[in-house]
Amino acid sequence: MSKLRYRPFLRCALLFSNFFLIITALYHLKPVSRSIFLEAIGSDLLPYVWIATALTLGAIVSFYYRLVARYSRLHVVITSVLIVIALLVVFRPLLVDPDRITAFAFYIFVDILSVVLVEQFWSITNSVYSEEEGRRWYAFIGTGGLVGGVAGGLATGILIRQTSLQSTDLLLVAAAILSLLILLTMVMYRTGLYRDDHAKENGRHVEEGSWRAVLSHRYLKLIAAIVLLAQIIEPLIEYQFMTAIESAISGREERTAYLGEFFSLLGLIAISVNLLIVPVVHRWLGVMAGLAAQPLAVVVSSLFYISAPGLAAGAALKIADRGLSYSINRASKELLYASVNPLLIFQAKAWIDMFGYRLFRIIGSLLILLLTQWLPLSIASQDLSWLVLLVCMLWGLSLVMLGREHARRMLHGEKS
Repeated sequence: MSKLRYRPFLRCALLFSNFFLIITALYHLKPVSRSIFLEAIGSDLLPYVWIATALTLGAIVSFYYRLVARYSRLHVVITSVLIVIALLVVFRPLLVDPDRITAFAFYIFVDILSVVLVEQFWSITNSVYSEEEGRRWYAFIGTGGLVGGVAGGLATGILIRQTSLQSTDLLLVAAAILSLLILLTMVMYRTGLYRDDHAKENGRHVEEGSWRAVLSHRYLKLIAAIVLLAQIIEPLIEYQFMTAIESAISGREERTAYLGEFFSLLGLIAISVNLLIVPVVHRWLGVMAGLAAQPLAVVVSSLFYISAPGLAAGAALKIADRGLSYSINRASKELLYASVNPLLIFQAKAWIDMFGYRLFRIIGSLLILLLTQWLPLSIASQDLSWLVLLVCMLWGLSLVMLGREHARRMLHGEKS
């Protein structure tokens, strides 16, 4: 067998490794950013940092797309990762005894980093594969991220509990992992395992993303509705989870280790659902059953949290939301686009990713502030579950309407 015949497998393995390193580094940083924020600021101000992140991310992502449209992806990726490594080295001593501004800034930095690095990865991947090739390889490549989440979270727990390293030392561990990412990217480029000739084309397509592509198409409007309702719920559940951690775990290192281990468990659950449950549900119950799994699990977990608020219930609620969002919900959602014109998919996804996600996350954060702090009669964290249940009802109604539209399109073989 010739070397050329092995190349697709080698390229896929390198991209798998690339995504693995990105998520592994991120899951060293996420537990630290959350733990330090709770210590220096407290969970009450989490909605403010989420709003600030969403607003900052809008400017940065827009700037990033312009860079990708103008310059080589290779240069953009390597330069941005070098900047990230330098900032991690700068943040490390500042976070030993952080003030509120530093803790706030680091939280924003890590959340923006999560979006930019993942977007860069898929930007490179999309330049490697055609649409037909992507259908064959993307599932395996994407699994690299799930495995990286498990490995990163598990390593965080082990390093904090079993060694003398502290939370701030994990910034240097993440910087070392990102250095490996640069080396791997250079190897891919020098061996000719990916092309870098679609930057301008893809950058133009992203900028064409418009809300008109969604609002003028009933089917896309319903897809956007379920995606964005889930985005309103996400900060509500995150707030309840982080409040439970703040109440149950007092020390910085203990919180960091717990969060690392929790993220590892979350990744394991997502992988298990992807491998064992998603194929069965899609084959025997259909795509709409897959989409219904997340809101149903959130409803059950919210009722549990209302009846017995605490760390266990908060963790179960977080798993019901993110564990299923990363697995069965994502896999089912992608199947919905099979009957949509590819250009419309591009435009709709660009609008949802660049604007819709941030807008609805801000709405969710504002609802938390309104109900827990701004109104004269504020409510406790556990009472936010009633709002979660209300949004789940709207989510379920949207799924019913989407199911009817999906069945109609499948019956008539529409692709528009």
